[in-house]
Amino acid sequence: MEDLNHTAIAVIKYPKGATIIAAASAVIFIFLGIFGNALTIVALSKCPKLKMQATTWFVISLSVSDMIFCSFNLPLTATRFIYEAWIFNDYLCKCFPFFFYANFGASLYHIMLIAVNRYMLISSYITYKRVYRPLYVVIMIAAVWLISFCMLLPPLLGIWGNMGLDEETFSCTILKKDGSSPKKFLFLFGILPPFLIVLFCYTRILLSVRRSKMVLRRIQESTGAPCNTSTVKKDDLKLTKTMILIFGGFVLCFVPLMVVNVIDEKISIPTIHVTASILAWASAVINPIIYSISSKTYRNAYMVALGIKRSTNYARAATSGTAKTTTSDSGNAFAL
Repeated sequence: MEDLNHTAIAVIKYPKGATIIAAASAVIFIFLGIFGNALTIVALSKCPKLKMQATTWFVISLSVSDMIFCSFNLPLTATRFIYEAWIFNDYLCKCFPFFFYANFGASLYHIMLIAVNRYMLISSYITYKRVYRPLYVVIMIAAVWLISFCMLLPPLLGIWGNMGLDEETFSCTILKKDGSSPKKFLFLFGILPPFLIVLFCYTRILLSVRRSKMVLRRIQESTGAPCNTSTVKKDDLKLTKTMILIFGGFVLCFVPLMVVNVIDEKISIPTIHVTASILAWASAVINPIIYSISSKTYRNAYMVALGIKRSTNYARAATSGTAKTTTSDSGNAFAL
């Protein structure tokens, strides 16, 4: 009877149409997310050209994070909206927010690693070669996963806050314990710093590119001779633009949910909360789409992995471009 009462409360708070759309969206994202992220992992790890770049391994690790979310959190989310109740045990109710928030943190930290990587490549290539050695890249990725999950241990273990069922919203989340919750701490020290670092890096990159173009234009005007950037530089800038789009997509997906949670804390307009949640789930799905649209190199890697393009031809093309591309990224071979 108790579960039925909770379900009744949930039905009143969330319109039936909203829960149906949420459940359907979650199911669609499960299939798209698992397929897209698995394809990204396979395609990039098999591409000779991309394996030479440190950025590739950050992208692969980011895809692993998104695939965990799609294969663990989204199925539970779909079931939650289908039944309009949490039908699983307390153990899973603790695991759900643990992996949800940890994967959110891991995604943001991976995006930060990519932003710093792009910034150092463009601003200081000598430092870049020294920092982005294979062993150091492995350490960076391991640190991201370790920090993301360790920050959630206090509420998981009930030391600071708790993880459990919020009966009004039939969701498993971080709850207050003894009137205290680590949510503000996690935002101030777990989310805000990497977010600001990403903004700083990409702002500096854009300013640097703009300044370089202005200098080249002045040289060309004064000498009358064409003064173009190298193919390598253009490739780096194209990849950087792709990574800026990834960050932009992440922001567009999660900012609405954060804003809605602040301005409508008591969930007086539940449909808006459901819509914002669906947008947040989409963050785990959109990255492969952005890669395929904005990067020809990534698109070719996808086609090879899907068997649309012959790997022999692609390997030859990748080999012919290796001399140009490897000098734009770390000089070390990333056989991780």
